[in-house]
Amino acid sequence: MNLKKWPFWANLLIFLSILGPGIITGSVDNDAGGITTYSVAGAVYGYKMLWTLIPAFIVLLVVQEMNARMGMVTGKGLADLIRENTGVKVTFFIFLGLVIADIGNTMTEFAGIAGSMQVFGISKYIAVPLVAILVWILVVKGTYRLTEKIFLIFSVFLLSYVISAILAKPHWGEIGTAFIRPTVEYNFNYISMVIGLIGTTIAPWMQFYMQSSVIEKGLKMDNYKYTLWDILFGCIATIVVAFFIIIACASTLHKNHIQINEAKDAAMALKPLAGAFASQVFAFGLFIASVFSAAILPIATAFYVCEAFGFEAGVDKKLDEAPQFYGLFTAIIAISVAIILIPDVPLIGITIWTQIINGILLPVVLISMMLLVNNRDIMGNYVNKRLNNVIGWGTVVILIGLSVLLMVLSLM
Repeated sequence: MNLKKWPFWANLLIFLSILGPGIITGSVDNDAGGITTYSVAGAVYGYKMLWTLIPAFIVLLVVQEMNARMGMVTGKGLADLIRENTGVKVTFFIFLGLVIADIGNTMTEFAGIAGSMQVFGISKYIAVPLVAILVWILVVKGTYRLTEKIFLIFSVFLLSYVISAILAKPHWGEIGTAFIRPTVEYNFNYISMVIGLIGTTIAPWMQFYMQSSVIEKGLKMDNYKYTLWDILFGCIATIVVAFFIIIACASTLHKNHIQINEAKDAAMALKPLAGAFASQVFAFGLFIASVFSAAILPIATAFYVCEAFGFEAGVDKKLDEAPQFYGLFTAIIAISVAIILIPDVPLIGITIWTQIINGILLPVVLISMMLLVNNRDIMGNYVNKRLNNVIGWGTVVILIGLSVLLMVLSLM
């Protein structure tokens, strides 16, 4: 479809009707785990990690476009395509690792809810169960259209991190230097943080959610150009929020040599350094992001597991139409809430290592995607172009190399 054949207002209306999958997938990427990882990166390394956002943006855009294209061409989700082309046994072991990681991710979201509410003086024993119940009602009793509208509103609130960063009075000259002359260190902590940043920016579960949401919205290749704009805006939102979180913590916590263990610590530490408002805005952003992702992550996990093994799945399905989907969704939330409510549970360890596991699992998912999207029997004339393949396979090689380097450094 050629956008130039339509007047601007018509293109805008069509785009707004299609808007959703790209922006939601990109925004939910900045979840509690992501915010914690970005906060720790800024607090420990200052502006040194900012350079990772440039390659992360390029890869995120290319990967999300491939997901959307596969969904629009085949009408099938990524999990379904992996099962059809690799078999049930291989699919089982891939998804076993992904489910474990996603339970850890969901626990991290409820940890973010608990931490953010503590900044406002609300106990986690009140906030976490209450939010869990509200999320469950929204997903189980709501419709796809209602849920999508609420998620789009949540996406806007994530821009609150821009305010926190500006109040932190960053050094823009040093930020520019960090991009122009990036600093790279070859030690275990630095490499594990790079993998964690990549794992949280381009999380494995996102690829399944993106493709399934395109299908659930009923998008076809006629909608491709509008969907590409949706994906572009989502990727920009992801990187912009990550950028401002890092500089907020780098400009305050790193400068004052303050160590943090979770995103809540970053919000509380900002109070004496950048003012109470900056602290509250940071905590509010953490709460919104955590609630947002506490709904999306279990949905995505339940969707791709049920899809892979032939069960009915989808938010628009009724409870009795998709019992396995809603059962798994409920179980993931229940397990995550139960663990988070345990006193003195090591939240930072769960958060950081979950992101590292994401980074290690990502090549497995990307290899599956690259093989599928280049298969003409599946994609016809819509297989990858050369540039997509260079970026896709290059990312796989780099991630595997970083994972091997991490293991070598840990042994040393």
